[in-house]
Amino acid sequence: MKYKGWILPPALRDFHEGRIWLRNHSPFSAIDMERAISNQYFYIIEGIQKKPFIKCNRCHNTDPELFTVFDCAGCRRSCIYCRHCIRMGRVSSCTQLLLWIGPKALKKRQHLLQWTGQFTELQQQAANEILASVRAGRSHLTSAVCGAGKTELLFPAVHDALKRALRVCIATPRTDVVLELYPRFQHVFPQTVIHALYGGAPKQDGYAQLVIATTHQLYRFDRAFDVMIVDEADAFPYTFDETLQRAVEKAKKADAPIIFVTATPSTRLQQAFQQESYSFIPKRYHNHPLPVPQFSALWNYEKSFYRGKIPTRLKNWTEQCLAQQQPFLLFFPTIALMDKAISLFQSIDPKIVAVHAEDPERKEKVLKLRQQEIPGLLTTTILERGITIRNVQVAVVGAESSIFTANALIQIAGRVGRHQDFPNGDVRFFHHGVTTSMDEARAKILYYNKKGFPL
Repeated sequence: MKYKGWILPPALRDFHEGRIWLRNHSPFSAIDMERAISNQYFYIIEGIQKKPFIKCNRCHNTDPELFTVFDCAGCRRSCIYCRHCIRMGRVSSCTQLLLWIGPKALKKRQHLLQWTGQFTELQQQAANEILASVRAGRSHLTSAVCGAGKTELLFPAVHDALKRALRVCIATPRTDVVLELYPRFQHVFPQTVIHALYGGAPKQDGYAQLVIATTHQLYRFDRAFDVMIVDEADAFPYTFDETLQRAVEKAKKADAPIIFVTATPSTRLQQAFQQESYSFIPKRYHNHPLPVPQFSALWNYEKSFYRGKIPTRLKNWTEQCLAQQQPFLLFFPTIALMDKAISLFQSIDPKIVAVHAEDPERKEKVLKLRQQEIPGLLTTTILERGITIRNVQVAVVGAESSIFTANALIQIAGRVGRHQDFPNGDVRFFHHGVTTSMDEARAKILYYNKKGFPL
């Protein structure tokens, strides 16, 4: 006898569990979605709630200025939509958001941790403290200098959580950090389904027990994760956008701990955790001091670029990197200045390229620098953190610009000397006047070296 009923597609369940999703944007067939809804596998809520105050139920935006009224072709009435999360598909008054309440996905308890590295004493202590906090369901702050091996510190806690059939999210404000972390976690957890979620990410199949995502992607989750890890917890825009902070809270289960990880914790984070659940590593895994930035005056550098000339000191620095075949990153304060400068640098070496946040070849260009297919990369602050390139040298053009905060400069300096075969390197702050942020960055790096290498 032929079975005429409907069987829930596992892929539909695996995709929707933990997500809050626009009904009309589901990647599954309308027939399957209608069957799942008729079986009450979804809890349906309105996209925009109006009482007691206006609120987008996906991104939790409550700013009245970020809502707009329009004539809706769908419901043929005046609708309100949320401008804050519009890039993820419009949520409006007549939109239905779906929350999965059907059968649970099958969670594995067998997860291989394929990591053969050895922790230093400080790393082992911090890894143990993170593991203890995750097991206790306690939030935790880990502050460790750039190159201390923060990612590796997470492996024991993530492995332990996965073996207990928990779902883990590693969230970060930066797409580049997701792209850096994803292959590393894939390598050490080869039997675990891991999804990397960011704007423009390809479709990924299966139920991911480990998700690595930008904090923006967490708008699309609701009470999904048993453990939440926020990497680069001080990075823009997370620290300035309260909706991103609320997205982190929304995406985790109510009693799930948050593990904050950063080299440059904010005062707020330090005050919240320093006396309670806190780990600190003041030196790198390879036991070498942090490279200390050198200040180099570059007066009227903007005028020089606009006149079609690279300032002499900067040109000499670049040619020295090229002669010694050392890859380099040159940070610029604005895209406009970088666009003006790139052709000048390409006159020195045509393989030098530039990258910024909206560059469609952003991922490929970073990969080319890593694989030594290009000698150097001009960049904005998008690459200030989360990127590791063997033997890279770094310079900041216009270090006095307000966009280069002390934390940003510390992170930029932290790109240098990360590999144990190349523990040193040049960090140069080219400037049109020394700022307090520059002084603060160098003072903190000297402080970390003093803490890590006491006399």
